[in-house]
Amino acid sequence: MKRILVLNGPNLNLLGKREPEVYGDQTFEDYFVHLKNKFQKAELFYYQSNIEGELLNKLHETGFEYDGIVLNAGAYTHTSVALADAIKAITTPVIEVHISNTFSREEFRHHSFISPNAAGIIVGFGLKSYDLAIASLI
Repeated sequence: MKRILVLNGPNLNLLGKREPEVYGDQTFEDYFVHLKNKFQKAELFYYQSNIEGELLNKLHETGFEYDGIVLNAGAYTHTSVALADAIKAITTPVIEVHISNTFSREEFRHHSFISPNAAGIIVGFGLKSYDLAIASLI
């Protein structure tokens, strides 16, 4: 059974409350139940932090043992060389996901430090971006 970590960064704990016109009205915890039901042949784990160092620690902890990581780094996507370096250093493939289409938003969101080191990138399919990422890892 494949072990896959879903790793969410800053402000994603506010899903369901934050800008529902962009991110929808469902919490990620509720959506994660859907993911676990849909992908029963995989062992899914979930971790969220607003703190960059905690995300780095989780990448280091799982990045040599898990079969895949689905990462929505939130705003750290556009600022964190440290996350990019961690992804480059680990052996577990990382799929970068974004709920919104980052290219239809502010220009600073058009650049990702993570993308060059990710195994793939999925943007703009709402929460279904996670489904697509998990399916690609399975």
